[in-house]
Amino acid sequence: MSLNTSHANGGVLIYNTERILIYYDGVEMGFDMPGNMPHFKGNKKGRVYLTTHRVIFNNKDLKDTLQSFSMPFYTLKQVELEQPVFGANYIKGKVNAESSGNWSGEGKFKLWFNHGGAIEFGQAMLHAGRLASKYFPPQPPVYTPPAGNYYQAPPPAYAPPSGPIYGFVPVQAFPSAPPDNSVYMYGSPPPYAGIDPNLAPYPYPGPAPGASGPAPPPYPPGAGPFTNGHPPSASAAAKEAEANAGGTAYYNPANPHSVYMPYSYPPPPEQQASAPPSYSEATKKSN
Repeated sequence: MSLNTSHANGGVLIYNTERILIYYDGVEMGFDMPGNMPHFKGNKKGRVYLTTHRVIFNNKDLKDTLQSFSMPFYTLKQVELEQPVFGANYIKGKVNAESSGNWSGEGKFKLWFNHGGAIEFGQAMLHAGRLASKYFPPQPPVYTPPAGNYYQAPPPAYAPPSGPIYGFVPVQAFPSAPPDNSVYMYGSPPPYAGIDPNLAPYPYPGPAPGASGPAPPPYPPGAGPFTNGHPPSASAAAKEAEANAGGTAYYNPANPHSVYMPYSYPPPPEQQASAPPSYSEATKKSN
């Protein structure tokens, strides 16, 4: 588990090849952690994401010292679903810190779903953990904060999953996708196993492997998802845009009049390679 490594620009920050399976806005998270770190004091309200590799909590309070909390499946144990007679259903469990994850030791967590969904989310979370455990190495991987830029993730990274392996995902219980322009992605893959080893990476809008020189500048404002106001009779415009993107765009043949052009964001200065900027820092940069 790592602290404050999975948020950026008011949204969530994932790895290349990682997919968001469930998004839910309206949870409360509490911690029982060793030490006296202020990050874990009091309950936090925010959003939770179940991905192919982990569970991520993002805090809504921009002033809180805890902005994001990442729990890869291999760090979790004794996860249970609780249905009290009074109060909201919740998920509880224990989590081990990742090396270089901004805290150390083992702690406990609780995740309340005040508007329902705890059982469905918890069952999917347990199922995903069992699938991922098939690919866990004998020794836990060493966590290394990803280096390089991050960029706006292409839509398939957070679209409803498809395929037999994803049949356990309760799409009907969680039909909402993360808001537009709120999912960001590193160019590097996750440093730990997920549920589907066959996921292919998306093109990273930076220098090709082995190439020298800096990454290309960010796309100008408005270069995110867009639709041609005058759709042509064929997909020529979309194909041309894809070609001009030089491998940095996502083109969906099922929707030939829409091309996705990801932004590229420089690594945060305080990281020189590790955590993304805090929500407050990201907000200052955008103003």
